[in-house]
Amino acid sequence: MNSMERVVMALNHQEPDHVPAYPLLAGVSRHLIGANCREWSTDADTCVKGLLKAKEEFDLDCIVTLIDLSVECTAWGQELVFPDHEAAHPNYKNQVISDEDEYDKIQYVDYRTCDRMMMHIDVCRQLVEAAKGEYPVIAFVFGPLGTLSMLRNQAEMYVDCIEQPEVVHDTAGIITQVLKEYCDALLETGVQGIMFDTLFASGSIMSKDMWDELEGDLVQELAEHVHSKGAMVMIHNCGGKIYFDAQINRMHPEAISFLYPPDDCADFAECKEKYGDVTTLIGCVAPTTATVGTPEKLEAECKASIDAMAKGGGFILATGCELISPDAFPHARRMVEIAKTYGAYKK
Repeated sequence: MNSMERVVMALNHQEPDHVPAYPLLAGVSRHLIGANCREWSTDADTCVKGLLKAKEEFDLDCIVTLIDLSVECTAWGQELVFPDHEAAHPNYKNQVISDEDEYDKIQYVDYRTCDRMMMHIDVCRQLVEAAKGEYPVIAFVFGPLGTLSMLRNQAEMYVDCIEQPEVVHDTAGIITQVLKEYCDALLETGVQGIMFDTLFASGSIMSKDMWDELEGDLVQELAEHVHSKGAMVMIHNCGGKIYFDAQINRMHPEAISFLYPPDDCADFAECKEKYGDVTTLIGCVAPTTATVGTPEKLEAECKASIDAMAKGGGFILATGCELISPDAFPHARRMVEIAKTYGAYKK
């Protein structure tokens, strides 16, 4: 059974040969090919080389194209900082929206004028060609509210969400229209789906009602658009108390990648009981455990996730968020081994 067959069975809530696994090795893959952060995140060939090396080195069942959270915002001219040893991020001293009255700076743009979006499209095209249908390639896209938060200081945007929610929503709506066209281009590369990062849809950031008011209809529009193209919708959210119910109601995702139990579940076992027949669960090993945890702690956490969520399929073992240090490489390899052995389904 190849990785594509294994993941498809999991997504169909069937039991494959073993639990699929993909510790989230994105930017850290640069260490496998001797590239720095800027090279890896701005040059498509380098990025592809790193991601494919990680797939081969650790026998991952899937590639998710998480480059960084600043890809989309550059379409509106956001200046970035490219540190040598961490992901690119906005220049927080020079953000496009520096004042509450500057949201009108965000207007419709053509994604084709954005070098980083075009680079990501090229990455997806090359990965799909390399996969030859043997494993899934999922494109990673920051949601509209998240993209807006890269253009406006997050703390200040949160105040704006309270004081002028209509302005924030309408501006995020403009971003949504650009993201729809961007998703079209990503899907044309042959990726099997889009994974949207819905950062704000968690109790660690804002209330469920506020999120639904500000972004719910926008991500619904994106999800419906992707589904209309015959592709899968997935969600990534590593926040605490993630809103499974609200997001499922809006997006009907085929899978959710998460780190903590949903806000309405006490633990992962309850999450499986409540949502296991509705969507595929992806997670939930803590990145800290997979980086600096003892081998015993890693094994216990992997087995606990498998015990709680693997029965009946509909589960993929993964880290709840990106691994950023090469110190995680031995643990990433061990995670896949545990999925193959402890996560083997008995026929």
